[in-house]
Amino acid sequence: MDADTLRAVQAPIKERYREQPDSAVVTLSARGELGGGIACKVDTGRALVEAGLHPASGGDGSQACSGDMLLEALVACAGVTLSAVATALGITIRSGTVSAEGDLDFRGTLGVDRTAPVGFRAIRLKFEVDTDATAEQRETLLKLTERYCVVLQTVRQPLDVHAELVA
Repeated sequence: MDADTLRAVQAPIKERYREQPDSAVVTLSARGELGGGIACKVDTGRALVEAGLHPASGGDGSQACSGDMLLEALVACAGVTLSAVATALGITIRSGTVSAEGDLDFRGTLGVDRTAPVGFRAIRLKFEVDTDATAEQRETLLKLTERYCVVLQTVRQPLDVHAELVA
C-alpha cells in the first residue's frame, strides 16, 4: 500500500471520527477458557493459544507465556505502526525487524520476596530497518511510531484496570 492509498482508505474513517467522536471508541476484547491444569486457552480470533506457566515459575515451556505474549503484542503493534507511519511519510523501508525484550524478577510473581516487583521492570523495543531515510526522517519515524503505537502507549502510562471475580 502506498501513501495515497492509505490516505484514501483512512480519510472517510477520520472524517466520521471528527463528526461522530463516539464512533471512534471501540471495545476490544479477549476471552480464555480455564481448565486442564494450570493453563488458559485464549482465542485470538485467528487461532487458539494455550498460555501456561513460564519455566522460571514452574512451567515446562510447552505453553505460551503471557509475558512473551505481551512482548509479541508490542512487537506486532509497533511493527504495524512503524510501517503505516513510514508509508504516510513516504519513507521506503526495504526490510527490517522489530524486537522487544523485557526483564522480569520471578521472585515477585512467586511471592518469594514481597518487595520484588510483579511485572516487567523494563522493556526495550528496538527497530532495525534498511532504509535510505535521513537521520531527521528516522527520528520523525521513531517519534511518530512511539506516539501512535497503542500497545506501547498502554504499557507506558498507568491506566484503570478493574478486576472482578464472578462465581
